Amino acid sequence: MAKMRAVQVAAPGGPLEIVERDVPDVVPGSVRIKVQACGICHSDSLTVEGAMPGIKYPRVPGHEVVGVIDAVAPDVRGWKAGERVGAGWNAGYCGYCNNCRHGETFACQTSTRVHGVTQDGGYAEYLIADATSLARVPEGLSAVEAGPLMCAGVTTFNALRHAGAGPGDVVAVLGLGGLGHLGVQFASKMGYRTVGIARGKDKEPLARQLGASDYIDNQSQDTAEALQKLGGAKAILATVTAADAMQAAVGGLAVNGTMMVIGAAGSFQVNPVWLLFGNRAVKGWYSGVGSDSEDTLNFCALTGVRSMNEVYPLDKVKEGYERMMSGKARFRAVLQISK
Repeated sequence: MAKMRAVQVAAPGGPLEIVERDVPDVVPGSVRIKVQACGICHSDSLTVEGAMPGIKYPRVPGHEVVGVIDAVAPDVRGWKAGERVGAGWNAGYCGYCNNCRHGETFACQTSTRVHGVTQDGGYAEYLIADATSLARVPEGLSAVEAGPLMCAGVTTFNALRHAGAGPGDVVAVLGLGGLGHLGVQFASKMGYRTVGIARGKDKEPLARQLGASDYIDNQSQDTAEALQKLGGAKAILATVTAADAMQAAVGGLAVNGTMMVIGAAGSFQVNPVWLLFGNRAVKGWYSGVGSDSEDTLNFCALTGVRSMNEVYPLDKVKEGYERMMSGKARFRAVLQISK
């Protein structure tokens, strides 16, 4: 039996350990991917720490996976060995439940599957992935470049394109970290008047480098007031995990404006009367499924949007994970597993 290296967590709260495993065989409906790169995402901590109920251990984390198909189950159509593909957070859907039948495949009622959580993920040399979860990776994007786009990228891109803004509208991106540095690039390339919001005047050069035409230092400025001086934001992409920063920004929404929340923050208050009389909204956004990831990858290849990454070999997975968890990574951490 052929062997592979994989990084597993043996129990909740346990260390990341490199082990040797058998190379897995395809199962019905799946393909096997020879993994080239896998992003190290903060959501991987859900598996490492056992923060989601029902995880079966040992488990291999990782849901920002890019590689090459090297085996295809006999019942799979439309995919073949040798294709470059990505696999993200969503690990597939049934296609027949009520939500799937109404086009809401991300909210599948029978197959809530997540790479690296409910099944083994991409911190390994090989991955078994359901064919419904796959995205084709276009030429022009390396595996390391494409990896973070399978979660951080699709989450920000997909939220922005569903936020209701049009070309020239004011769109604010709250936070300039792992999600926000991509959000500013996407917003700028989509033709919005892009406003970067972060703590400190020192972040302004980065925001403008990424494509922001305006910058708000929410440490020294009233965020809502500053946005209203620009005419109000048609959309605010809230990427931070700080509820107080979201609350300070939500008052900057224009009439018919929407705050798209993608940062897992605590609760904050919004005045219902203010929402009612301005047709405003605060909305959460799920990252996306395989087709959304493919749209993200194609947009990035076309426009030059790129994640800023720190790259680690598989042997340095602990270093990369700790760097990501410390918040010091600039801006995403990626495991390069094979060429």
